[in-house]
Amino acid sequence: MTDLTRTLEILDRLIAFPTVSRDSNLDLIDWVQDLLQRANFDVTRIWSPDRTKAGLFARIGPKVDGGVCLSAHTDVVPVDGQTWTRPAFKLTGKGDRVFGRGTTDMKGFLASALALAERVATARLNAPLSLSISYDEEIGCIGIRQMMPEMKDLIGKPGLVVVGEPTMMKVATGHKGKTALKVTCHGAAGHSALAPQFVNAIHVASSFVHHIQELQDQIAEGHRDDSYSIPYSTVHIGRIVGGRALNIVPDSAQLDLEFRHLAETPAHDIQRKIEAVAQQVSAEFPSVPPIKVEAINAYPGLNTDPADVAVARADKLAGNMGTTSVPFGTEAGFFAELGLNSVVIGPGDMASDGHKPDEGLDKTELSACDAMMDRILCALRSGD
Repeated sequence: MTDLTRTLEILDRLIAFPTVSRDSNLDLIDWVQDLLQRANFDVTRIWSPDRTKAGLFARIGPKVDGGVCLSAHTDVVPVDGQTWTRPAFKLTGKGDRVFGRGTTDMKGFLASALALAERVATARLNAPLSLSISYDEEIGCIGIRQMMPEMKDLIGKPGLVVVGEPTMMKVATGHKGKTALKVTCHGAAGHSALAPQFVNAIHVASSFVHHIQELQDQIAEGHRDDSYSIPYSTVHIGRIVGGRALNIVPDSAQLDLEFRHLAETPAHDIQRKIEAVAQQVSAEFPSVPPIKVEAINAYPGLNTDPADVAVARADKLAGNMGTTSVPFGTEAGFFAELGLNSVVIGPGDMASDGHKPDEGLDKTELSACDAMMDRILCALRSGD
């Protein structure tokens, strides 16, 4: 195991910042920006529209194409309602594991990247290193989307972008994209004693749900990618709200819906099918306004060719752990949309630790990430 002393010191500081997505991350950003500037990086702060949060883009080395960009987000999910047996926002350890909110998702990777940044400060580089550090990833990759107008002018053309979400240090070349929708169903209010005389918005919503289930069955019979545990695109209704009181026929019902699509399946194709379902159900209830479908947020999927030379390079840097696909979304699709070779590599296992109480990270995983950073440094020195 490599010496983790400095990486753990940085991780300790990062965990102590309670950067839950609903709150500001500016204290952490101030600390990280100071670290990077002391390491001789050119640092640009990119503010959120309301200036309560910020991301950073930092770069060091020759102003040429190539090199490596390391991407991380600073926000974490809440601990509310979870039962922790140790402090959530204090790094603690037991045996070969460290614990704290964000250790796996994904401050462990960020700590390793910042430790590399300090080592790079005194190195002679023949290819550039850059860091993209974002906010609000956990609520739908909102931060990186807001940062992109400035980022695309700053990032240049790195030879490889590594997004550090937990993959147990395997090279993830694919994940699904996601679109979130708000669906509003209408009815007509009236006294519940006369309910059959009125259109119940919850009944409209129920019909919509039934047809969406049929649509999911159709999608499952379509395009498939067996590298995923669920090898097809999925449509999911996660929340329904409707009605005002038991004795009033509901005049409105709202559904929160998402679909996660294979990168090869355009998001607009699935959204059009959902809108067609809405039109079909609306025709069943012509006396009330039609169902309204609104897109709330979206992020792209990732579909990097596993046979690409950039993937072989990434696998070598990661220690030849092999390739995989991941079921969760990341910011990698945004970089891929810029035409950049993008993969996901990071320490930890999302299935066992991500978003869970007593979130932890094996030190062996963190050590493997530090070893990858050392290989990146060697490659940048040689100009690879």
